[in-house]
Amino acid sequence: MSGGVDSSVAACLLAEAGHEVIGSHLELVHTGGLDHGCCGPQARDDARAVADLAGIPFEVVDLSETFEDRVISDYVEESLAGRTPNPCVRCNERIKFGAFLDRARELGVDLVATGHYVRTWRDERGWWHLHRGVDRTKDQSYVLAGLTQDQLARSVFPIGEQTKEETRAHARRLGLPVAGKPDSQELCFAPAGDAGAFLESRTEVRGGEVVDPSGNVIGRHGGVHRYTVGQRRGLGVSTGERSYVVDVDAASNRVMIGPRDLLARRGLVADRVNWILGRPDGPFEAGVRIRYRAEEAPAV
Repeated sequence: MSGGVDSSVAACLLAEAGHEVIGSHLELVHTGGLDHGCCGPQARDDARAVADLAGIPFEVVDLSETFEDRVISDYVEESLAGRTPNPCVRCNERIKFGAFLDRARELGVDLVATGHYVRTWRDERGWWHLHRGVDRTKDQSYVLAGLTQDQLARSVFPIGEQTKEETRAHARRLGLPVAGKPDSQELCFAPAGDAGAFLESRTEVRGGEVVDPSGNVIGRHGGVHRYTVGQRRGLGVSTGERSYVVDVDAASNRVMIGPRDLLARRGLVADRVNWILGRPDGPFEAGVRIRYRAEEAPAV
């Protein structure tokens, strides 16, 4: 229970259905008394208030050391390598459906439930499938695509079959104090959502050259960690035309700026692929998203 409306309603719906529910609030970062998205005293207090109202036991589980080791360290390493990691994906894989699910198993708890907008079902062979949530505007299958058969078998998603507005309607019906609480958009471990400043507080960063597609130096940057391919704002240089980051080369500490047509690609090479239903026998058609809110691109 993060303290938001989604996980609050998920817990209450399960309790209403007669399940024995334990409300768990994960303490992933120590915020020094400040609120960072789903972490901090307000989030914890909101989660506790909902649990009290629902009449379910409540606990705070400190997984900050595991979060540091499995999520933040990966985020820092990937960012300094010139890539753009998604820590929410890693958190779901390694914390919520990793360390926390392991803890549930040790305690003899049957299932872990969250407020994600996804759906799961089991086919006649016994294989679990992960599907988009009914509300496509809130669908979170992208951030749960790393889950395995074992993780899906031990997870439930009570609000995946409803829209966000239906979730808020349930919260109002139940009289939950978080019914109107806005969604969190910040990195829980970066104060004020400033990922660049967070990285600079963790490691020494080097400035370098900003170049055009011909290799001409057109400016300086304060660290490759502040740039991602496709970025248009905050480039720190003016070229007289609309320009984008078209390449981030951490090895040479260079950022390349150019026109939008240089961003076009016909394919990509992916690693750390998770085949939820087992490795395919051969090529197949798929829809591919390279960012959480990106449109799908048809692919083979």
